[in-house]
Amino acid sequence: MVKLNKIYTRTGDDGTTGLVDGSRRAKHDARMEAIGAVDEANSALGLLAVSLDPTGSPASVVARILNDLFDLGADLATPGDDFTPSEMVLRIVPAQAEWLEAAIDGLNEHLAPLTSFILPGGSEAAARAHIARAAVRRAERAATALAAVEPVNPAALAYLNRLSDYLFVLARALNAAGAGDVLWVPGQNR
Repeated sequence: MVKLNKIYTRTGDDGTTGLVDGSRRAKHDARMEAIGAVDEANSALGLLAVSLDPTGSPASVVARILNDLFDLGADLATPGDDFTPSEMVLRIVPAQAEWLEAAIDGLNEHLAPLTSFILPGGSEAAARAHIARAAVRRAERAATALAAVEPVNPAALAYLNRLSDYLFVLARALNAAGAGDVLWVPGQNR
């Protein structure tokens, strides 16, 4: 259980921040970039969450994702190459990405196939889903950049990839099951 009595610690005033294992990293370190990008994505999802009907299925899915992204941030904040979860170590597991796949399939079965790329927009909720999708893609780029130099949990990378897919499909579902999608017209303004 986390208990924070004091929000500021002054330990980061030197431009470093602490990780789960007690080590310190520069705030601009690739690991911190990935953690920060996940935090930004989670904030974008929070903005999406407040636009959803709290009694609807998308709201409960997004609530679960918000929690998963905190777990993913903790995963990234735990350096090393052992990605086995334990009582004391939070790790994303493959079942979390598989759950997202099932959520995607559930939404997608009610959507007509795409006949064009779609532009971000339509309804306000769909536009917020697209903002969250783009933020998740940034988090995925930061996490894969980190993975190029340090070990990163493959399940965390898969989760981010699936999450951006889920948000794309959710945006379509929020646009009246795709009927409100704004279609891209290539070269329209030449």
